[in-house]
Amino acid sequence: MLNFFSEDIDFSLPLPQKTKKWIKNTAQSEGFEIAGINYIFCSDEYLLEINKQYLDHDYYTDIITFDNSEEEKQLEGDIYVSIDRVRENAETLQVGFTTELRRVLVHGLLHLMGYSDSDDILKKEMRAKEDQHLLLF
Repeated sequence: MLNFFSEDIDFSLPLPQKTKKWIKNTAQSEGFEIAGINYIFCSDEYLLEINKQYLDHDYYTDIITFDNSEEEKQLEGDIYVSIDRVRENAETLQVGFTTELRRVLVHGLLHLMGYSDSDDILKKEMRAKEDQHLLLF
């Protein structure tokens, strides 16, 4: 199951069916199955509160991923996405909003698969994976 929700904002994902198919195909291409993933779209302030409450971080971020997986190769989790941050990042990086949104969506999925971006080498690896999967949309 793959679901998209909006929390404190009015947001509709562009091309939801195509996006679902792409996310499922991305997981399968990495040897995973989606058991249950919720993407929750929200504001900067909403995600900041989650960041403070659960991660003890006091800064804005574009995404927070909670891994609830219990079985190997079965992805389950909640992925919170700040639409405010995605918009700002798209502007800063001079890319389209939907391109940046898809990058963030796949970024959260990669986290559930065990990929990390905790140092420069891992960040580079993760960015390459994001690029690879973005081409398949």
